[in-house]
Amino acid sequence: MTHLDHLPLPVPLVDLGFQHAAINDEVHAGFDRVMNNGSFILGPEVERFEGAFAAYCGVEHVLGVANGTDALELVLRAARIGVGDEVILPANTFVATAEAVLRAGAVVKLVDCDEDFLIDPEAVRSSVSVHTRAVIGVHLYGQMAPMELLREASGPDAFLVEDLAQAQGATRFGARAGSLGDAGGTSFYPGKNLGAYGDGGAVLTNSDLVADMVRALRNHGGTNRYEHRFAGLNSRLDGLQGVVLSAKLARLDGWNQLRRDAARYYDELLVDLPEVVIPRVVEGNEHVFHLYVVRVPHRDRIVEHLTKQGISASVHYPVPVHLQPGFADLGLPRGSFPLAEHLSDEIMSLPIYPGITTEQQDRIVTALRNALSLHRQRAALRAVG
Repeated sequence: MTHLDHLPLPVPLVDLGFQHAAINDEVHAGFDRVMNNGSFILGPEVERFEGAFAAYCGVEHVLGVANGTDALELVLRAARIGVGDEVILPANTFVATAEAVLRAGAVVKLVDCDEDFLIDPEAVRSSVSVHTRAVIGVHLYGQMAPMELLREASGPDAFLVEDLAQAQGATRFGARAGSLGDAGGTSFYPGKNLGAYGDGGAVLTNSDLVADMVRALRNHGGTNRYEHRFAGLNSRLDGLQGVVLSAKLARLDGWNQLRRDAARYYDELLVDLPEVVIPRVVEGNEHVFHLYVVRVPHRDRIVEHLTKQGISASVHYPVPVHLQPGFADLGLPRGSFPLAEHLSDEIMSLPIYPGITTEQQDRIVTALRNALSLHRQRAALRAVG
């Protein structure tokens, strides 16, 4: 035995083992069905999941696609949003939201967020122009953007899109994520609350027209073999992923409750640390804590300290869209979106997932306390010196 044997096990940012163990037998049986019927692309397992997810979210249509970026692009293309059309979205989102707009041929128009990390409806209101065709409400970290306020702010003619990749199962005043916009797009990347065993995504809508367009667009522009109504994409969900997603969907509410329980325990552990700003649940929202995001001073040093202790803290996201090199042509320098920029310097994601133990959380918060204490001591020495 070496001294390494006495070190505690690392705490990952996300651990999917708990979920995999719960669905293992069901998934293997489903994989056998796919192997036996040969429906590897779309097919009955995908259709079964699409119907179940539509019923769960309270929408008429769910269309499985290859990934979440494609889902948002297909939503915009199905709404005939493209060249010269402005699409408003928050500056503090994952870059895929903006990429989807560009891939649809439209113009990215960024706005600032609020203190709860969500797109600011008043910023949207002041940014609407005669060229505005759509607004994307990004549901971030596990809670929903105020879609009813966005609809009011964007005007009656704007197409309202939900990016619900981080909020599967979340609700706002009782309505599920994906049911409040004109259409929505989501990712089933493995680490999501509802994650596949690889890439995957879906479009959600109550519009028969949007659903019909996406159904064709995802399949080379047609729904019948070798009939192509227009040039489309190759963006279809696999049958094997349909099996996984159906199994996980049946357990999603329970797993989301475990996330809320873990978040509540973090709240209790962190309540006496004035330097730490814990996440707030916005009135009307039921949070599903895809991420547990706190604000701390000296963020990069804190993350480095936790990493050295074997704790995989992370940052979602350290650089707003307008400051990414790939979006320099937007011509938006630092200072364009003050709150998004300020928050990006302070935010830190602590590990959270179904199956995380209170012992792990105790260790995480103890390491965070130690890191903060160390930096307080250094600040005091600098003041004396």
